[in-house]
Amino acid sequence: MKITVFSTKAYDRDFLEAEASRHALTFVETGLDRTTTALAAGAEAVCVFVNDALDAPVIEALAAMGVKLILLRCAGYNNVDLRAAQKNGIAVARVPAYSPYAVAEHTVAMILALNRKLYRAYNRVREGNFALDGLLGFDLHGKTVGIVGTGQIGTVLAHIMLGFGCRVLANDLFENKALVAAGVRYEPLDTLLAESHIVSLHCPLTPDTHHMIDDDAVKLLRRGAMLINTSRGALVDTRAVIAALKSEKIGALGLDVYEEEAHLFFENLSNKVIRDDVFARLLTFPNVLITGHQAFFTHEALTAIAQTTLANADDFEATGAPRFPVHA
Repeated sequence: MKITVFSTKAYDRDFLEAEASRHALTFVETGLDRTTTALAAGAEAVCVFVNDALDAPVIEALAAMGVKLILLRCAGYNNVDLRAAQKNGIAVARVPAYSPYAVAEHTVAMILALNRKLYRAYNRVREGNFALDGLLGFDLHGKTVGIVGTGQIGTVLAHIMLGFGCRVLANDLFENKALVAAGVRYEPLDTLLAESHIVSLHCPLTPDTHHMIDDDAVKLLRRGAMLINTSRGALVDTRAVIAALKSEKIGALGLDVYEEEAHLFFENLSNKVIRDDVFARLLTFPNVLITGHQAFFTHEALTAIAQTTLANADDFEATGAPRFPVHA
């Protein structure tokens, strides 16, 4: 199968080529949007990532070129107009799970770094400053951690935090009985926000979860709570969170995702002016830690993503249906 891979980095090429003996891959560095659909000419499938924009006009253009399959090399599919894909006879496939450990462990890394001020301590020591003022943290043991979304990633995180001796609350449409047996307590979101010292988001972006952390949700938070988002940027109303940081209602913020990240993340912008004033404001807070959508970025996860992405292509070629389809 001829597949055009958009938003390609060197690591994408390395891991996909290692698994792609049966397919002809064409790699392009640019993302897929209305201005770049022509790059898919001659392809039977396109392979895209989290910030590629597959709205109705893009999908219609792909269909007109003969594209029959959209391969998402990620779990989320909020950037694809599924109804337009169905209407135009294009199948959509995703990678439902790659390494929940990768994202859960990155979440823990952010919690620990924020709590113990590791980024500030690192910079101080390099400057010969060994003073401890401003580096005071707290014991995780005995604290309450609220996990919103207990799919595979949230489940792994829950077990890790139980291992730290934390009290773990969870919120999800469906309760995980194994987590309940392990000591996790499911609560309504309002209760979870009010009781948790740390809140971590691990749910998909849908119309119902868009800006789930807004002004009203912030008001419910325990004063000084830590908020972590390694899921999708638009779960958080960034302006509401900035106001909460200024008032010290939020005591620490860790973001691996950002709702307007498409023109920022995955690129080296170190010699350019960042024109996003909201993002620039986030960078001014000493209690904010931002990473560039790297929670998934482990050898194991990239291997699994490549294998599952191409397994979707294999199955579509053999049967007309991908292994892990996404339906409207």
